[in-house]
Parts: sequence; C-alpha cells; structure tokens
Amino acid sequence: MDHTAEQTHGEGQQHPIAIYLWIWGLLFIVSTFSYLVDYFDLHGVLRWTLLIVFMLVKAGFIVGIFMHMAWERLALKLVILVPPLSLLILISLMAIEGDYTFLTRLSSFVH
Repeated sequence: MDHTAEQTHGEGQQHPIAIYLWIWGLLFIVSTFSYLVDYFDLHGVLRWTLLIVFMLVKAGFIVGIFMHMAWERLALKLVILVPPLSLLILISLMAIEGDYTFLTRLSSFVH
C-alpha cells in the first residue's frame, strides 16, 4: 500500500507544524492582551468583557487546533459543543428568572 492511498483514507493524517506554531504565537499574543488588561488597571464591565473574550478566543484556538476539532465531522462537533451551550442558555434563563423573582419579592415586601 502506498502513502497516497493511506492519506486518502485519513489514517495517520499529519498537519503541518506551521499551523501549530502560528496558533501558539496567537495564543501568546492573546495572553499578552489579557495581561495588559491588568497592567492598565481596567475595572468593571470592560475588564470582565475583555477577559472573557480573550479566554474564549484562546479556548477556541486550543480546542479547534490542538485538540483537532477543526478537522472533525460536523456530527462530532455538535455532540461535543451543543450540551455545554445548552447548559449556558439554561443557566442564563435561570439567572434572569432569579433576578425577576428577587425584584418581585423586593417590591412586594418593602412597602
């Protein structure tokens, strides 16, 4: 069996090392931006928004490239990504309902 037949079946698939080096560099740059948020002493919503965005970007690079998710089939991506996204949606809905309940009780019992 020659190497071209092996590569068409996808067994032992190798990715160029340049991809990993570029992503490693991008992770370094995004981490630098994350540290700069603390260096410039940002506070409040801007600070947390930037930190969460940088965290999600880094997680996306790690999962997509280093964990080879970018080369997986759509079905596997959905099996892995849909449950956590569903949990995040349900948690946010519960937080909204909790705030509504708290404000309703606050307005009812403060009179």
